Amino acid sequence: MKNAKLGNVWDSLRASYWFVPTLMAIGAVILSTVMLAIDSAEIQILKDLRWIYTGGPSGARQVLSTVAGSMATVATTAFSITIVALQLASSNFGSRLLRNFMQDTGNQVVLGSFVSTFVYSLLVLRTIHDESFDLFVPQLSITVGMSLAILSIGVLIYFIHHAATMIQASHVIAEVSDELHDAIDRLFPEPIGEEAPNHCQPMSEIPKDFASVAIPIKAERTGYLQVVDDVSLMKLAKQQDLIIHLQLRPGQFVIQGSEIAKAYPADRVDAEVAKRLNGALILGSERIEQQDVEFPVDQLVETAVRALSPGVNDPFTAIRCIDRLGAGLCHLAQREMPSPYRYDDEKTLRVIAEPVTFNILVNAALNPIRQYAKPDVAVTVRLLNALRTIASCTSNSTQRAILQRHADMILRGSEIGLSEECDRNDVKAQYDRVMQALKQS
Repeated sequence: MKNAKLGNVWDSLRASYWFVPTLMAIGAVILSTVMLAIDSAEIQILKDLRWIYTGGPSGARQVLSTVAGSMATVATTAFSITIVALQLASSNFGSRLLRNFMQDTGNQVVLGSFVSTFVYSLLVLRTIHDESFDLFVPQLSITVGMSLAILSIGVLIYFIHHAATMIQASHVIAEVSDELHDAIDRLFPEPIGEEAPNHCQPMSEIPKDFASVAIPIKAERTGYLQVVDDVSLMKLAKQQDLIIHLQLRPGQFVIQGSEIAKAYPADRVDAEVAKRLNGALILGSERIEQQDVEFPVDQLVETAVRALSPGVNDPFTAIRCIDRLGAGLCHLAQREMPSPYRYDDEKTLRVIAEPVTFNILVNAALNPIRQYAKPDVAVTVRLLNALRTIASCTSNSTQRAILQRHADMILRGSEIGLSEECDRNDVKAQYDRVMQALKQS
């Protein structure tokens, strides 16, 4: 992924509530400056417009004061509603889903609309003069302010509808599912340098003494690996004529002083090289989906597991999560798994970066739900149905073996968790359909 560091910064900005409102407030400052300049020019054709504000200075002050005061009140209310929505999301879906709510562009634009209208009204209000020798009423600027206030009413109506929609389970699950599909499109395959001509392990190109001679690189910080700056990593490996083997992938937790990579040969690695390699691995306090396809999977799984807990007991939400996970794994099954071996433009092996595999993602998606769903026949049947759907999307024998292993575990779990023979028969019938689908794929 090119410009990984810029992408990481942009992802952080998108997850903040201050960035878009700040940009819109700056836009309000620019707009007020332009409008006041036009009013100062006293263009006659504008004065002849019938819809333009024609009142005096006292009326202008009252209009803008009312607009500014109402926008401040509405902005405060919108912030309060947003905080309540975040609290509900945290308690119902888990704290890891808060980032999705923070990234919601609609909320950011709504808050920015109220703030920018408030700023615009204040800036225009200060220019109104009623002295006879210095009378100035920016009629066009006031008209624009009134238009912004009317527009803000529409924004408020949208916000009420949006706030009620965004906390619905179906909406939350669909949003996370979209992120999962986007991550799959973005990361499979994910190029670091140029890929090998085939995916077989280039044993002849890996030095025989690599494991024993390669020097370990230690982490300088603690946190989650959010992004690997592939461009910087490949540039470092080529400049120093190194082979770098990354020991972790995005989404994994790094402890300061732990081994994050191995570099070969050791005599070309000094403190500066170790520092540059650490700089190519961007750590943060939380996981993000930019290069971590497991993260949206874990979010859907967390929602499903919470729904299956005795305190919530909502199998239908869990079933929706299973449907979305099944769709994501179907998407993944049709993509080519990337090679861990990455080459520079001269076809020289430079980076070995273990990618996330189909097996890892299937385990992450199905194991926790299977473990919690043993006594629930509806969820168990839906898990098997998802496996049958995934099986129809793959012709890879290794992937079919993975799916069969999970189907076998689900069947054994149902025999232990379900007390009614009729329920066990339903599960067995669905299991047989999975086996049939695996044979046909």
